[in-house]
Amino acid sequence: MPTAIAVTGPDLVLPSPDRHTPSAAVLQSAVRSPRSYSLDQALTEMHTLIEHHGYVVALCPASAPASVAQRLHAVRSVLESDRIAIVRSDLPPLGLAVLALQLRQLSVCDFSPGVLASAARLLSHYIYAGALLGSVARLDRVPVTLQSHAKSWVPGAQFAVLATPRPELIKVSGGGEASLPGPGFGTRMLYAPGQLASAWVTETLAPAWHSTGVAEARLPAESARWWATGKLVEFAAAIPDISVLYQLVSSVRRDDCHWCGLELIGDRCAFCAAPLPPPSERPAPPVRALTRSATALPRAATALPRGAT
Repeated sequence: MPTAIAVTGPDLVLPSPDRHTPSAAVLQSAVRSPRSYSLDQALTEMHTLIEHHGYVVALCPASAPASVAQRLHAVRSVLESDRIAIVRSDLPPLGLAVLALQLRQLSVCDFSPGVLASAARLLSHYIYAGALLGSVARLDRVPVTLQSHAKSWVPGAQFAVLATPRPELIKVSGGGEASLPGPGFGTRMLYAPGQLASAWVTETLAPAWHSTGVAEARLPAESARWWATGKLVEFAAAIPDISVLYQLVSSVRRDDCHWCGLELIGDRCAFCAAPLPPPSERPAPPVRALTRSATALPRAATALPRGAT
């Protein structure tokens, strides 16, 4: 069985694009309150996943209540298991759902659990996630100028906000010409409408970003809280091709964790959180042949983006 990808809510599970991509496990210990779902039940839930899959990569949004992360760490501690990776992410809800889907796609490939878990940080830098908002008056997750705050009180004002990989905010004019800086590689866009019309996203932003496909998704329940308004259309553009995702992860140097022995990419083990030793103390990595062509890689995909290591 492939490594299990677990999420903290059903809204983070996008439909599988093909019959080979497994679904994600929704952790009831994160969805339900401790009163309705005891620690013993949470332990049984996680133990069952480990028994069936060997390893579990649990995606937990950084915006989740502290109690959610505390419960996950408590389960890991009580089980005394080094087979559970708890990956926190700053991605907005729809972007996190896309990341979970990408990890689900890669879980059926020949990546080890350590590489798969640490790939979450790499892939996050290639997900362009944002929203069209009717107000930025209460938005605190993306830098907002005082002028934008003032404009958000004007009736009918709309703002396009990019949260990742680089924060950006623009005011959308009536003509709809303004656009956000987009990816320089092929993507597919998902959008999830809330209480705003989605025409600007589908008719202006998607063509400007040269998205190869646009599809509607259900708006995650957490989105209104994350963006501080229900007047929104959330969107996320990401690499849809599993062969490109595979090559992207394969092209990054792998190391062995000096603490738990698992493979990893980046500067920290996703399972035990041990950092890599300084470069001068690391052994030379074994040569691993790449089995797919690199011609379809996004620009500069042969190294981790700045801030991903």
